[in-house]
Amino acid sequence: MSDRPAILYSSRQVNSVRMVWMLVTLVLAAMTIFPLLYMLAIAFKGPTEVFKSNLIPDKPTLDNFIYVLTEVPFWRYLLNTFFVSVVVTVIALFFHTMAGYALARLRFPGREAIFLAMFSTFLVSLPVIIVPLFILVRSMGILNSYAGLIVPSIFNAFGIFLLRQYYLSLPRELEEAAVIDGAGYWRIYLSVILPLSRPIIAALAILFFLANWNAFLWPLTVAADPNLWVVQVAIANFKSQYAASWNYTMAASTIVALPMLILFLIFQRQIMESIKTSGLK
Repeated sequence: MSDRPAILYSSRQVNSVRMVWMLVTLVLAAMTIFPLLYMLAIAFKGPTEVFKSNLIPDKPTLDNFIYVLTEVPFWRYLLNTFFVSVVVTVIALFFHTMAGYALARLRFPGREAIFLAMFSTFLVSLPVIIVPLFILVRSMGILNSYAGLIVPSIFNAFGIFLLRQYYLSLPRELEEAAVIDGAGYWRIYLSVILPLSRPIIAALAILFFLANWNAFLWPLTVAADPNLWVVQVAIANFKSQYAASWNYTMAASTIVALPMLILFLIFQRQIMESIKTSGLK
């Protein structure tokens, strides 16, 4: 009987902690969503209403979107971004799956050192290496070209690390059975590893596509030709060209953000399940 008040008191403490965490989560969610709502509100406002603090426009209009899509070569920027994102994603997944398989399953001298060297690139951000990378790309003669946008963006240490962790979780009995049937490494990779990698490949495809869709610094550095601009560079130049026309800028930002937001909401469960399966918790 004497233990009941302590148990009740403990459950009240637990409920209080949960309520505090829920409030903190709600505050963080509001802080995250509010800029998006404000961007959306300005996108539907007229020029005279842009700097008003109301979230719901008094006279909603689609003129900003019509202007961006008809008076500015925004479709060209969208196609450039889509092309670069798709090509980088496909090529990166092709090489990353092979690298992850080799680092997880094959035994060769220096395997751990190679993996450690790749993993250490997490400590180096793009601004640190952007000058030598630019010099390298210039010496290769691929400045102001799609190759200059694509080739340096292919390598991603996070993708190799995630695939390696995923492949380490696969049962070795499947590969041993394939070896008994006479399959070599290449056959095992194509017929066993890749079919089992569909969840993690799908998750990485979304992450890679999102990263390249939102890329700004490297495309700004390597492509001075307006015909090669991606959407983020175009929006930055759009703001400088129309410094006071925030309604146009926010309309362009909404057009760019909406497809990626929908894509992430649709596949976020698959992304989280793949990350858990790979051993990252």
